[in-house]
Amino acid sequence: MESSERQDRILAIARSSGRVLVEDLATRFAVTPQTIRRDLNDLCERHLLARTHGGAVVTSNVENVAYAARRTIGEAEKRAIGHAAAALVPDNCSLFINIGTTTEEVAKALKGHRDLLVITNNLHVAIELYPNPAIEVIVAGGQVRHEDGAVIGLSAIDLIGQFNVDLAVIGASGIDPDGTLLDFDYQEVRISQAIIKNARRVILVCDHSKVGRAAPVRIGHIEQVDVFVTDTLSSPDLALACAAANIQVIEAAKS
Repeated sequence: MESSERQDRILAIARSSGRVLVEDLATRFAVTPQTIRRDLNDLCERHLLARTHGGAVVTSNVENVAYAARRTIGEAEKRAIGHAAAALVPDNCSLFINIGTTTEEVAKALKGHRDLLVITNNLHVAIELYPNPAIEVIVAGGQVRHEDGAVIGLSAIDLIGQFNVDLAVIGASGIDPDGTLLDFDYQEVRISQAIIKNARRVILVCDHSKVGRAAPVRIGHIEQVDVFVTDTLSSPDLALACAAANIQVIEAAKS
């Protein structure tokens, strides 16, 4: 098989599942891992994929990876981030949680908490938490996005504006090294901005793959965040931006 044909097929697989792994592709195409790494490097140079440990993920400046596929990317890292962020949430408090696969992991880790009031536009978060009678869940009203179960629109923003909560747990699709927080959907961004505005303390949860990832809509800046929970912070520029804004950085992979 020609390398161009193999790369086209690799790209198709990545777009279907959200990510590809070197060893899996080497087995599938009966070539060496070194050959696959060269293919992935070529695709990354063309800005079609972005390298991760052991493989690559789909990259796009205008469209996010499908929600189901995002759940499978960096599962262990997101789970660790979820537990680390949940440890910052005391019992008997109120909080916002927005849409995202990492914020969903935070919700899973909160299921043992007591006396929480959770306001969310994330149906997956509501499903995780509502069975606990010690947690009151309020779901923002509005249009439910089919792709990921996010509730968006003016009604959701209006509801969020009626609260002034202790904590907000938010995710982002991309973080520029200068600290700019980015996402793909302007309606989702408006929800995130309302959440930040109406919380006394903001916790940002993102894994390392979001750093340097491009997206077209600006949420805000990392200086609006109080705590940044990630798996590992390898960007010196972003580390400097966090330090300049006195942001607490928690690296879950090192805890």
